[in-house]
Formats: sequence, structure tokens, C-alpha cells
Amino acid sequence: MPELPEVEVVRRGLANWVAGRTVEDVQVLHPRAVRRQPAGAADFAARLTGTTLGSAQRRGKYLWVPLQGDSGTGFSLIGHLGMSGQLLVQDPSVPDETHLRVRLRFTDGGRELRFVDQRTFGGLAVEEAEDGDPEGTPLSIAHIARDPLDPRFDDEAFVTALRAKRTTVKRALLDQTLISGVGNIYADEALWRARLHYDRPTAGLTRPQGALLLGHAREVMNAALAVGGTSFDSLYVNVNGESGYFSRDLDAYGREGEPCGRCGTPIRRAAWMNRSSYFCPRCQRIPRPR
Repeated sequence: MPELPEVEVVRRGLANWVAGRTVEDVQVLHPRAVRRQPAGAADFAARLTGTTLGSAQRRGKYLWVPLQGDSGTGFSLIGHLGMSGQLLVQDPSVPDETHLRVRLRFTDGGRELRFVDQRTFGGLAVEEAEDGDPEGTPLSIAHIARDPLDPRFDDEAFVTALRAKRTTVKRALLDQTLISGVGNIYADEALWRARLHYDRPTAGLTRPQGALLLGHAREVMNAALAVGGTSFDSLYVNVNGESGYFSRDLDAYGREGEPCGRCGTPIRRAAWMNRSSYFCPRCQRIPRPR
């Protein structure tokens, strides 16, 4: 699933290409793509048609566009990319993608907004926004924590909450109610940079260690954002269909058997919560059993 840098790349593309444009027509080509719309595809299309799209917003991995106009005020278009969802801005002359699920045409006749999703794990919906929220945050994600790239993120409060949790450090990084946007890839990268094992208890972290970990998480996601995010296959692309290149700069994730960039010890992979964790057994010491 795309993490913060990848979703931010898509957000910037939407802000550049669709903000301020009015929806003329909506086509839902697969009902599963709008399954989160309680009243179904016809209601989804009706709620969008005639509205003007605002500037795309993001919180962690969650992406939405506030709507303006008689039928849109107080609502937002929210997009869940899932494992393979893509929001593409395409010229109408470009042939339809094989897995095109939803198409938005605009009154200016320019580029269309297309939702493409090979595995149909993602989807779109029009949701009510928080009352009076200038960002139009959908109610369904109002409980999600802010992310490290949000200027309103509270570093001190995060470190305090991190140390108060009775869990392990990687579990805490993936807790979207504590800190949003960090997924498996960037958790492993931040932990490698901070020299912390993924199974380290959070209660044993010092405040400087917590602050250092947060700084590395922010650092690695900014580095990924600068090169368009991380693409391991063709499923993640920006709105123009281009891949990101941060996979070339990963220090731990996906590097099993390769020498650690600090000490030369081969990187290990361990099964973890139906996923994998990558770490250096020398730089990131396995915690002793309590």
C-alpha cells in the first residue's frame, strides 16, 4: 500500500491538475470501486456532477478533495488507493487503461481524472466533512493522527505518547492513531537509521531516542518524496503515470543478504505480523527477553 511520500506525490499532482475544475460527467465502470458509497454508484455520480474540486488534501496515507458548489459544499471526495489504486490525469484521447474503474470529465474539456485499480482493493466515495473544517476532512478519518510532515505535528506529544505505550517500537510506528503515514517500508528505514530493533519495547525508549526516531522517519520520507516515492512495480505511479525512484536508496527494506551500509553485516529479514521486517543484526541489536 502506498505510504505517505507516495500519497503526497499524488496529492501534489491533483492539486496541480484538477483543483478549481468543475465536474461535467462521472462514469462508474466497476461498482466495487465505489463500494464505500452507501447509496451506490448512481448516488456517487450525482453528488459529484456539477461540483467544483478544491485543492487536494492529505493526512498520512489518506487523500481527499473538498467539493464546492450547491451539491458539494460540506462534502469531500475521498480516495483509498489500496494496494494498486492509481489516480491518473489523462488526455481524453489516451486509450482507456485495462483496469479503469471510474472516470471524471470536466466542463473545460481538458484532461480527465481516472481511477485505475487492478486489484480493486481501493475505491472512491463522497463523504461528509467535519463541520467548519477548512480542509474538508472527511468524518471517517478525523480520528487519524497528523503525520510527521504536517507543520502542526506535535513532536513532544508524540514522544511522550510513544514512551507511554505498552507495545514494541515498530507496532507503534504503524499505529495510525499515534502517527500517520508510516508504513512497513519507512518504518524499517527509520529504525535502521535510528539503530533500533523493530521489537524494542517502547517503554524502554529514552526521550532522546524517541526524538531521534521521529527525526529519522521525517528525514527518510522527505528523501523519498524528493524522488517521487518508492516504486517496486508498475502499481504505484504519480498522476502522470511515472514511477518513483527511492527504491534505489533503501538501506534496509528489501535488502536481505546485502551488506549493511554501516557495518557490512548482511541484512536479515524476519516474518512479522504477516509482513516482513528488515534489519541489521549488528547495528540493531535484538532486545533481551524481559
